[in-house]
Amino acid sequence: MTYSDLQEALRILGVGERATLKEIRTRHRELVKRHHPDTGLTNEPDTIRNVNAAYKVLLDYVSDYRFSFAEEEFYEQNPEERIRMQFSDDPLWGKK
Repeated sequence: MTYSDLQEALRILGVGERATLKEIRTRHRELVKRHHPDTGLTNEPDTIRNVNAAYKVLLDYVSDYRFSFAEEEFYEQNPEERIRMQFSDDPLWGKK
């Protein structure tokens, strides 16, 4: 898999660069419902193949990704907690 393959998969599914696994799965389900040949809504069988191939690329990438449970990564993913941590000792915002 190349970076361009990954970008193409994101484009096909219509998700952003910071998409969660839940968002990827939800978007895949939406596109499958819309483009599946059994629904009769589309006459292009290549569309569903492209959607499924893009989903597989993203799942392969995510399955090989090493998750970081470091404190800095936690605060990157949870900006509200970063703010709470920064100002928790301030008498105006935090403990008095």
